[in-house]
Amino acid sequence: MSAKRWDKSRLPSRHVTVGPDRAPHRSYYYAMGLTEDEIDQPLVGIATSWNEAAPCNIALSRQAQSAKKGVSEAGGTPREFTTITVTDGIAMGHEGMKSSLVSREVIADSVELTVRGHCYDALVALAGCDKSLPGMMMAMLRLNVPSVFMYGGSILPGRFHGRDVTVVDVFEAVGQHAAGKMSDAELHELECVACPSAGACGGQFTANTMAMVSEGIGLALPGSAGAPAPYEERDHFAVESGRAVMDLIERRIRPRDIAPREALENAAVLVVATGGSTNAALHLPAIANEAGIRFTLQDVAAIMKRTPYIADLKPAGKYVAYDVHRIGGIPVIIKALLDAGLLHGDCMTVTGRTIAENHASVVFPTDQDVVYPVSRALKPTGGLVELRGNLAPEGSVVKVTGIKDLRFEGTALCFDCEEDAFAAVQARAYKPGDVIVVRYEGPKGGPGMREMLSTTSAIYGQGMGEQVALITDGRFSGATRGFCVGHVGPEAAVGGPIALLRNGDRIILDAVAGTLDVALSESELAERRAAWKPRPGAFGSGALWRYMQTVGPAYLGALTHPGAAAETRTYADI
Repeated sequence: MSAKRWDKSRLPSRHVTVGPDRAPHRSYYYAMGLTEDEIDQPLVGIATSWNEAAPCNIALSRQAQSAKKGVSEAGGTPREFTTITVTDGIAMGHEGMKSSLVSREVIADSVELTVRGHCYDALVALAGCDKSLPGMMMAMLRLNVPSVFMYGGSILPGRFHGRDVTVVDVFEAVGQHAAGKMSDAELHELECVACPSAGACGGQFTANTMAMVSEGIGLALPGSAGAPAPYEERDHFAVESGRAVMDLIERRIRPRDIAPREALENAAVLVVATGGSTNAALHLPAIANEAGIRFTLQDVAAIMKRTPYIADLKPAGKYVAYDVHRIGGIPVIIKALLDAGLLHGDCMTVTGRTIAENHASVVFPTDQDVVYPVSRALKPTGGLVELRGNLAPEGSVVKVTGIKDLRFEGTALCFDCEEDAFAAVQARAYKPGDVIVVRYEGPKGGPGMREMLSTTSAIYGQGMGEQVALITDGRFSGATRGFCVGHVGPEAAVGGPIALLRNGDRIILDAVAGTLDVALSESELAERRAAWKPRPGAFGSGALWRYMQTVGPAYLGALTHPGAAAETRTYADI
């Protein structure tokens, strides 16, 4: 017999487990081997993005079994299910990348529909790749049932010629190879050793950035995001995540209790302080939307301006996620920011305690140079900067960590898709002082707002990373470095100024002043705008067509629905 009898009168699973009318429903649970006691317990969805598409997700099934164990030990009945992922490292550089950002919405939608359809009472969500992390957190806030998030963990660093390497080194090696600086044999040797284990890309790229967000926002257990994917320590955290969600059910603590605006601000501080991915400026507004909070690129930018940069992490720095774990994990970074008064310490977390209470006993290690105290910050302001001007009235974003000259003035070299830009780079059909413009790659125009890592890495691999700039209405990988400005809005597909550029136009990028302008008069821009005609959509059917019809601008998070502000009933209250 179960040690606890649960009152299901306020739990969604009463609709499928309680009363004579639900005998047919219960028969399905008996068919799967559940006992009467297990059917009477809360039903907890264990959602993962496990698949065999890439190393990011391959360890999630193992960790899900541990999460199920934790739920069972705490008196719940776990029900495992999976959702999709599109893995950027494999989708990058071709049309597959159009599916990446779209997958964030599909992940959130599919988790929502599974939980709704089966009336689960709570959720533990495990994710390993770039879009699955925000997608899972979006679903948690949308459903607003007691939930715990857990990152699947980072990959271990590879070793090549005596140094640590990541997949970004392979992308940059493609440029080196094209420039004759690396042989076929060396490129093959590097690709064989760069990714030595399960786990997501190792630097402070999008996956590890959003993993930090999960702890900073309070939706994940403290320290749970740090251990590399192969480590058995992850299984311990998975068990504890399962236990924690049962405690949240009893205490009726829901994700929207954990993620008010102040928690989103905490997450943004953590991103900027670690030189995180520009994609966070896209995902944080989308997560906020699920809680009914308007949190725009401009809100993130305001935090960027006041947050110091304290973690020496790739792609601009020396270290990878494994090194953060080695010195104590994300709690060390949070502790440094709390001690400096840069976080809202009173925000609730999935432990039932505040973020300040969770980290009160953390001791900042002084015998390391991975993370610095705020008093000795690497830079006084953070790694991300918003640029606005007559080329980006809705804003744009650039990662400035690692950039030596924060102002760049050059001539436009325009491409209407990423493939054309990449081909020009590989053929070295560009010159120092060019501003490479890649447009019609925005949320609606792409569709799907592709990342440009293949192109930017090839530029760096050719040794031209500091001699050219790149702007796009698409996105950049968290692994991108150099003067690369993304999320330019309005996008070209809706007639934004980036659509009006011509080869040779003078473009001025200034990350100190926060501006992105083209040296054209308003009358010249108006004349070009009058002559501009929208391009036909790239897809006439299917998921990408549907996405084109609903997606909004990047500065709001590339949203596809109104969010909690417009909802009439939250799932958790059915």
